[in-house]
Amino acid sequence: MHYDSLSNSINTKIKRLDHPDPRFLRYTSPHPTSSLDLTPILSSPRTRITTLPNGLRVATQSTPWDKTATVGVWVDAGSRFETDETNGVAHFLEHMILNGTKSRSGKALWEEVENMGGYLNAYTSREQTTYYVKVMEKEVPMALDILADMLQNSCMDEALIDQERVGAVRHEDIVEQVKKLFTKLSANPNTSLQWVANQPTIFTGSEVRIIDDDAPLAQFAIAFEGASYTDPDSIALMVMQTVLSSWDKTSGAGKQMGSELAQKVSINELAESMAAFSTNYSDTGLFGVYAVAKPDCLEDLSQAIMYQITKLIYRVSEVDVIRARNQLKSSMLLHLDGTTPVAEDIGRQLLKYGRRIPLTELMARIDAVDVDTVKHVANRFIFDKDMAIAAMGPIQGLQDYNWFRRRTYWLRY
Repeated sequence: MHYDSLSNSINTKIKRLDHPDPRFLRYTSPHPTSSLDLTPILSSPRTRITTLPNGLRVATQSTPWDKTATVGVWVDAGSRFETDETNGVAHFLEHMILNGTKSRSGKALWEEVENMGGYLNAYTSREQTTYYVKVMEKEVPMALDILADMLQNSCMDEALIDQERVGAVRHEDIVEQVKKLFTKLSANPNTSLQWVANQPTIFTGSEVRIIDDDAPLAQFAIAFEGASYTDPDSIALMVMQTVLSSWDKTSGAGKQMGSELAQKVSINELAESMAAFSTNYSDTGLFGVYAVAKPDCLEDLSQAIMYQITKLIYRVSEVDVIRARNQLKSSMLLHLDGTTPVAEDIGRQLLKYGRRIPLTELMARIDAVDVDTVKHVANRFIFDKDMAIAAMGPIQGLQDYNWFRRRTYWLRY
């Protein structure tokens, strides 16, 4: 009698879970749904692009409600295009340009920016170099003048440069100012894509291990060859990255995260932190997981990581894919909060795609990724494929390359 009563109570609770009160699930739900309202995205400001006779592209996104603006120059050149003789020159030039121009000393340049209440910065990546200034809207002409002086008085005439401006701005005004200020840039049509076509990338299965017993923690990364920016499967790899997710010991979510890998790592205390990644380049990419852990946890952590990566080929639930799609869309929208992130997004997309992909198109591409797509893409990039492993620290407990290679597929009968 007691067990019958208990059984009826459990069945009643299950029915409530199957048919929850919609008032409580309007904004949050234990069951992810793909029916998100993306209507507000349709009203987002459009990106306007003008190409000048010398090949310079001017892109703007006007947001009149912003009182600040980011003016940036995106150069289609980075450390990837260096040779043995020019190793480090991209980063070197970045710092040299910030040290002043022929008409402005380094001290005068920085004082001029600070007097405007602005922020000047630059960075170099594998395939691009960026210089940008964030200022109040009334200081945009002066910011353009500073950038033009910095670039045209440096030895960068042969670079293909994209000029972007985001914030409280009129596109026509920016185009006219760029025509007047950026007059010395070369119209040379050569681009990095031609260089890449002549020297294609070859992914090689390999490993680099640096043993340091004095280090308190071990670090290692496992990477498969991924997709290029323009590869149709690049979006699916981003969804797969989100399925694997990331986790840090200092974060609050821990055991309650949706990712099975994050749950496994958290519950068993296998790592200090871990993060899946999907990095794109012009002609290739990298997909994998990076982790930091104590030396005695490496074996179990490696087992958990390889199991979850390879599992994407065979078994992935619709719930996991929907959750990953929603998280990916949210993170992309949150990343575009502010004029500087938007300017960086415009610059990167112009260099890689030749256009700014509308948010509606991007969201539609993410929503098109389903369970079958994930399995297909995982089979293409993971199944019985070589990988690259990098590890440093007290890593004697980390399995050898052949152990990892063997776990890129399952034997199923």
